[in-house]
Amino acid sequence: MSSVNNWPPIVAEETALLIIDVVRDFCAPGGYADQGGMSIENLRRPIEPIVKLREAARRQGVLVVYTREGHRPDLSDLSAAKSRRAIRTGAPIGTEGPMGRLLIRGEYGHDMVDELQPEPGEPVIDKPGYGAFYQTDLDIILRNAGIRTLIFTGVTTNVCVQSTLREAIDRGYECITLEDCCATSEMALHDATMDMIRDEGDIFGRVMSSTALIERLQGSA
Repeated sequence: MSSVNNWPPIVAEETALLIIDVVRDFCAPGGYADQGGMSIENLRRPIEPIVKLREAARRQGVLVVYTREGHRPDLSDLSAAKSRRAIRTGAPIGTEGPMGRLLIRGEYGHDMVDELQPEPGEPVIDKPGYGAFYQTDLDIILRNAGIRTLIFTGVTTNVCVQSTLREAIDRGYECITLEDCCATSEMALHDATMDMIRDEGDIFGRVMSSTALIERLQGSA
């Protein structure tokens, strides 16, 4: 069990909310996740609490950052190994779907869901891998903004959220993962990831609810 008193305070001006991969390809019928046999109903579960959290974060001056996993139209940034993995799921990257080519930048399915469209000035990170720091300028953007604490939300808990969290921990960020603002296709995988974060005295940072975090942000204002 962690002790709340051991954690540093949350300073809104030094905090960024990461909304990871809540795109149509993962959260809408006909997209990559749907064609790969994943539960769209489960993946859409955190959208509503993320919307509420984003409103509170904006009011308190927290930087909101979005990520979108996807590849160049010519697939020049898609490794053969990742391509094979996608083929095994039944959703080959770059093939045509109802919302355009799967996981391809610029296609309708690659964009954020309607409920979480960015406002002008909010950074959007396009990433070719699972982790949002890999081959992107995310770290530069965060450092230049004076960000020390990252709030993790999005999909999927056990892949892109977890991958980005591990990258952030190794870069020295304070990390907070919101249990009700992340999801994966199978609840058991979500729960296992939360347990992993809490292991060894919260080795990968805090786990909180969005309600508790909003109260903290409002209290720090």
